[in-house]
Amino acid sequence: MRTVYLLSLLTGLLLSARPGHAQKKNNDKTLSVYVSRQYVKQKALPLHYAPEQLPEALKTLRKKYPDKDITVYFRGGTYYLQQPLVLTPEHTNGKGHTIFRPLDAAKTVTLSGGQPLQLAWEPWKDGIYKAALDLPYDFDLLYINDEQQIRARYPNYDSSARHYNGSAADAISPARVKTWQHPQGGYVHALHSGEWGGYHYRITGVNPDYSLQMEGGYQNNRQMGMHDTHRFVENILEELDAAKEWYYDRAGKTLYYKPSSTLQLKKAAVVAAHLPGIIELKGSAENPVQHITVRDIRFAHTAPTFMDTREPLLRSDWTIYRGGAVLLDGTRDCKIEGCTFSYNGGNAVFVSNYNRGAVISGCHIHHAGGSGISFVGNPDAVRSPLFEYNESQPLAAIDTVPGPATSHYPDSCIAYNNLIYRTGSIEKQTAGVQISMAMEITVSHNTIYDVPRAGINISEGTWGGHLIAYNDVFNTVLETGDHGAFNSWGRDRYWHPNRRHMDSLVAAHPWLIRLDAVKTNVLRNNRFRCDHGWDIDLDDGSSNYHIYNNVCLNGGLKLREGFYRTVENNIILNNSFHPHVWFANSHDIFRHNIVTATYKPIGIKYWGDEIDYNFFPEMSAIHPPTDKHSLAGDPMFTDPERGNYQVKTGSAALTTGFRNFSMHDFGVVSPALQRIAKKAPLPVLQRQTGAAATLINWEGAQIKNIETLGERSAAGLTSNNGVYVISAPPGLRHGIQSGDIILQLGNKPINNVADLIKASATDKTGKVKVLRNQVGIVLE
Repeated sequence: MRTVYLLSLLTGLLLSARPGHAQKKNNDKTLSVYVSRQYVKQKALPLHYAPEQLPEALKTLRKKYPDKDITVYFRGGTYYLQQPLVLTPEHTNGKGHTIFRPLDAAKTVTLSGGQPLQLAWEPWKDGIYKAALDLPYDFDLLYINDEQQIRARYPNYDSSARHYNGSAADAISPARVKTWQHPQGGYVHALHSGEWGGYHYRITGVNPDYSLQMEGGYQNNRQMGMHDTHRFVENILEELDAAKEWYYDRAGKTLYYKPSSTLQLKKAAVVAAHLPGIIELKGSAENPVQHITVRDIRFAHTAPTFMDTREPLLRSDWTIYRGGAVLLDGTRDCKIEGCTFSYNGGNAVFVSNYNRGAVISGCHIHHAGGSGISFVGNPDAVRSPLFEYNESQPLAAIDTVPGPATSHYPDSCIAYNNLIYRTGSIEKQTAGVQISMAMEITVSHNTIYDVPRAGINISEGTWGGHLIAYNDVFNTVLETGDHGAFNSWGRDRYWHPNRRHMDSLVAAHPWLIRLDAVKTNVLRNNRFRCDHGWDIDLDDGSSNYHIYNNVCLNGGLKLREGFYRTVENNIILNNSFHPHVWFANSHDIFRHNIVTATYKPIGIKYWGDEIDYNFFPEMSAIHPPTDKHSLAGDPMFTDPERGNYQVKTGSAALTTGFRNFSMHDFGVVSPALQRIAKKAPLPVLQRQTGAAATLINWEGAQIKNIETLGERSAAGLTSNNGVYVISAPPGLRHGIQSGDIILQLGNKPINNVADLIKASATDKTGKVKVLRNQVGIVLE
């Protein structure tokens, strides 16, 4: 059947390439439709339309020719749309295919969400120009000669700064606010206090003490307040002081801009972002949009959606906006192929609610304000859904039927051979590829890099079956922290924010664990690198994973609470395995892996079903009770300087059960994308054994300073302040327990062990503030 389909499609494309042929013979398989930027009299060209006419024309043609494949050819050029092209089931009937593509492959077709501006510039002051502009809407992005400009901001844009291209603690200080005459309409962008994504606020007014009145801050689903330092303010006229900065005064109907010294401003093409989306395929599970392919088209200049990113994704850290430059919502067998998504303010491609067989392949996605490709189902498909980390429900209230409740989610969809980079330029809780409330999503042969958070993220266990394979993911978690190049959360029906309650719940009812994570997620044959977290991070209850044949270049591999994870035949360079706070009877397995440092466990009492037959740099890196059959030595990598970490014949690693796998299949496969893709930075290999942490005895407890990202992550800390209680004897003051983080004794903050010893010498009875189960509590 597949061969017949491909032959008929190819035949239709060949016929449609001959203008007039399909028009004269209406019984041919393919009907040709042509689109240009201007309206054309229908008598001259019966099947020639302007883009605004296209949806109605397709509806008419589909009724007249129900069985034909309709190929819509766009003549070269940029189309500035006044409204999105919305295609519904009326435009498709499940019989004929509809293909959108350029007429001439040598000429770029751009569908723009922006509006071109005709401006009469005149000098204002300090090298700034102004022009009269009366638009019925505000806009957040401005392009000059197709290059994104910088909205007036403090601190000024700095391409070398790690966070937000420049951030400052005093961005919204009263002293600074005093210098602004009309800050209403400005924006504050800030990282989450724990660097778990970001927040965005619109300034609505100023208080008498020069603090700001603001709305927003709902863009992160773990509400803990904005970061003290990593923040900046924009859209303030008084901050317009650097080249390429702009400000639009809507009330005064004036656009201000400071050009660079080399720009010929009066000849420049100026575009303001307008529409948040360009093409929307909108159907339903009962009546989907079918068999639409969009091929080789560029999408650009969509409006940012950061103030509309407010829908929470279950108990993950995410909120979302259900839209993008291209939206698939209620589709079957639709494809986005070979398209370019450049300089868009929100998500590039969003696959929402019911979708079956959607394919996004061969695309070049870069400079997006939001995520690259998102597959996100509807919460009505989730049984017993909860929407915030600390929410819980009693066992009697939990729906115990496995799997989804409805069909309103992406299933059997594919992201293949896409080049994705510099996404999340505005929003920081984003990913190159995001998966939530979906089943059997394949993410393969993608190259993803230069992103503020994860390259690939799975938000929860609903409902698994995903294949993550042959991807090259690096330069990740660049602006945030406590995350992974590949990241996942569990937090499914069995999850409870109180760990002791959850321990007893899953011990008594282990069948709860896979009610949502019904199918195994597979991570294989990927190369991951993270410099501010873990290369692979299975966090907070991520369950039912098989992870094998992956290369971890820098950050190691972490498994936090969860069940049924088998990790085997991976190579972990300049790092190791990070098991965090495991359950009893987790059934986890870690075997046949090459690690290059001692394990880095935190809060581990139980070691799963099998932790053995691994290969270490030296025997001193192996610590009982694990790895009774593991070996150590030089793994004898074939060519590590060039990224070949296969081991040579004779390597002792082979005797542990490790098996070589290909080092040449990571990332995009099309030559055109390979030519422009950045190469992953390879590590200089180091021999590591890892020194044991220094423990201090305090009133019979074993305590230590917070020293590593792993300890911060395990405790849910936003900084290294506090004292980690490794073990606590019965009767320790005020009921301090093992695993607590001591933050305050009496009225004295406790930043480290020295602070605690000094304070406790004089204060024997004062109340103690601790962090327990990632919640601050006071013990008296």
